Amino acid sequence: MRSFYHFMMTYRGRKKPTDESRLADWMFGDHNFPKHSSSYDEISEYLEWNSPFHGALQVFDRLWRTYETTE
Repeated sequence: MRSFYHFMMTYRGRKKPTDESRLADWMFGDHNFPKHSSSYDEISEYLEWNSPFHGALQVFDRLWRTYETTE
């Protein structure tokens, strides 16, 4: 199973940014993000303390459900 970070990199670099691509681009640039984690609790807690934009946690929750079904 690949990490959530690697899953999110498929959303990076969109010409027309979406909330998903904004979160992925932020994760890429954040050197402290838990890049090797596949733990919902670890990533969720990190985002609670370091949320990059309003609504990022909701975007994360939605993408986590997709991650769980595809990995």
